[in-house]
Amino acid sequence: MDWVWFLFAFDGRINRAKAWLAVLVILCWMLFIAAVMLGIDGLFGNPVKSVHFNINDIFAFVDPAVLRAAIARLREGKEASPAHLVLTFFHTAGTLLFAWVYLATSVKRLHDRDKSGWWIAPFFVVPGLYAQFVDRLPNSYLMFPLAVGMCVLMIWGFIEIYCLKGTRWTNQFGPNPLPKVQTRPRTTSASRWDQTSSIELIPHQASGVDLTFAKRPTSNS
Repeated sequence: MDWVWFLFAFDGRINRAKAWLAVLVILCWMLFIAAVMLGIDGLFGNPVKSVHFNINDIFAFVDPAVLRAAIARLREGKEASPAHLVLTFFHTAGTLLFAWVYLATSVKRLHDRDKSGWWIAPFFVVPGLYAQFVDRLPNSYLMFPLAVGMCVLMIWGFIEIYCLKGTRWTNQFGPNPLPKVQTRPRTTSASRWDQTSSIELIPHQASGVDLTFAKRPTSNS
């Protein structure tokens, strides 16, 4: 399997098993990078209590409040130490990597469902933006339908990407990624042994009604 295409490309199709495999790959990478971050932080003598990754953290990059808070901490020198800078780099790079792999594999899974990759916008982008800014939305009962709508979109997207089968035929995004089942042609007894071609009745040359069985010669031509 072409792992570069599988994890990073947005063209083609993958089946449900490959989509779940991508989730497993992301989780393994998260554990690996978290272990590296803890090891690096320990070398600087400033062990952290916990390290967490969340693909939805990608939406923090478009949140002005988060960016302003990060710049303010840098100016105050709270996160300007080498340890904080290294950890911030790994956390940022890891979040971008995981989000890219998730988007690439999800788009290919949508292609398998014969859907445009732009369906990732209502299934992932819109709920993610809502989760990022929900604490700054008005506290009103009018927001309840919006929250329900976001929940429906996330469930719908999960079912489409990880639960439903793809199209069995070749669609606009490529052939079926599942291997074709090879079936042997069904043979009948008539095709295995044709009695009329191997046996014939030859009348006896003499008088009487005696019959003799003889094999009919087969032609090699």
